[in-house]
Amino acid sequence: MQTVETLNEGLKRAYTLTIPAKDILAKVDAEVARAAPTIKMPGFRPGKVPANLIKKMHGPALERDALNTAVQEGVQTLLAEKGLRPAMQPEVALEQDYEAGKDIEVKVALEVLPQVPAPAIEGLTLERLSVEPGEDEIAAQLDRFAKSQKAFTDAAEGHPAVEGDQVVIDFVGKTADGVAFAGGTGTDMAVELGSGQLIPGFESGLEGAKLGEERVLNVTFPKDYGEKSLAGKPATFDIVVKAVKIPSDPTIDDEFAKTFGLEGLEQLRGLFKSQIEQELNGLTRTYMKRKLLDQLAASHDFDVPPSMVEAEFAQIWRQLEHEATHEADPEAAIAEMEGDRDDYKKIAERRVRLGLLLSEIGQQNNVQISPQEMQRLAQQAAQQYSPQDRQRFLDYVQQDPVAAAQLRAPLYEDKVVDFLFEKAAITDRTVSRADLEAAIEEIDDGELKPHVHGPDCDHDHGTEGHVHGPDCDHDHDHAAAEPAPKKAKAVKAKAEPAAVEAAADATEAAPAKPKRAAKPKADAAVETAEPVADAAPAKPKRAPKPKTEA
Repeated sequence: MQTVETLNEGLKRAYTLTIPAKDILAKVDAEVARAAPTIKMPGFRPGKVPANLIKKMHGPALERDALNTAVQEGVQTLLAEKGLRPAMQPEVALEQDYEAGKDIEVKVALEVLPQVPAPAIEGLTLERLSVEPGEDEIAAQLDRFAKSQKAFTDAAEGHPAVEGDQVVIDFVGKTADGVAFAGGTGTDMAVELGSGQLIPGFESGLEGAKLGEERVLNVTFPKDYGEKSLAGKPATFDIVVKAVKIPSDPTIDDEFAKTFGLEGLEQLRGLFKSQIEQELNGLTRTYMKRKLLDQLAASHDFDVPPSMVEAEFAQIWRQLEHEATHEADPEAAIAEMEGDRDDYKKIAERRVRLGLLLSEIGQQNNVQISPQEMQRLAQQAAQQYSPQDRQRFLDYVQQDPVAAAQLRAPLYEDKVVDFLFEKAAITDRTVSRADLEAAIEEIDDGELKPHVHGPDCDHDHGTEGHVHGPDCDHDHDHAAAEPAPKKAKAVKAKAEPAAVEAAADATEAAPAKPKRAAKPKADAAVETAEPVADAAPAKPKRAPKPKTEA
């Protein structure tokens, strides 16, 4: 194979590879020899089909496979001989259509990773701002938790149900002509008035109801109701009130704690204290990490591959565009983003540079992720998929080096940061939560910090416990249910590094980008035609016991 360098400018490289026809033909012959024992053809015993007949029947397919193999081997040889470390997937293109018996020219273009200067990690100084959980904060969190455990007790006799009360009913649903419809009958169904879990008019029709009362509710099913035969149609429900209950906040005492399997109130307080400590430790680490990255960014400057910066910028921009859809005026939000485009590009460049720097520090100091840690990462990430898709995800990560690198990168980055914390001279200072949050905000002023919704994300992305059935008239659009983010400020050129692959991974990039297996998708929320009784809320569930991380 002949190699000619056609471009060497900054981090950009380009080459022309000439692959001799004889090399391709040799691979065709090798493939014929490999496949011959398995090929069957009328008139020949298995394994005795002449090579020329195999070529005649399967020649084009064999040549395509041989050409692809020759190109991939040629690019890998080029990378190895020149000591090239691709920043992104090399671009590979044939100069002309392949013709049997003729040499083939291949154009290869790529950007290489820069030679990162020896990282300066001596003399790092950091301040650790620590916060002790206050008794008031623990009490407030315990109080919020208790209030979320809504309980209902029997109301006094003759009490008329009001919004917030729970009414237990038997019911029979009928069409306008008085015929009971399938799925419209139920017993002992608990309805919380004002919860909006049933069709419009049902809950409001129970207001004022008393124990033992019988009522007929006149309602109209929504036009988009799941059961088409009832959609948009009027109906009646014959109601018998079995109980009227009023909400009550539980008493926060030992008995309350024991309902969660705990020994008493002190153990419950201890769990919340641990949760708050964990949150505060996370804030402390965030502050230290960003101060560390600021020091690294200030003391290291080198060229970074434009393709990596563009890829990082594209990721940032997609996130911003998504957030803009939640704004009251999306067009105005996008226009404001456009005004800050250059600042976001600087953030992308800083992220890539810091990512490469952390990777270099990790390699020089033998920071590694063990197979066991990688397996735990994959298992955790797989939990976000439906049970039937989890194995597909694990197979995908195992088979796709890029997917594995993306999954591994955040942990690798954290391990490098922990290594640098050990190297730094750290002083301690106890502050209040408000002071710590203000210190982080000062660093973050205008900084873009995209949130990755991974398996460790504890954000509430749904309405757990709410039945999204045909009787629900809530807006099920997930994006609309999320709180709108604050409008982006003018951005300073500082940000955390993106999760980039270690430089060692980059050198293993395949010459021709393989087609990735489709990522398994989580099951979409599907509304089904369910009876009214099935869609009604069950007895209120208690929130899970507060847990601390091991």
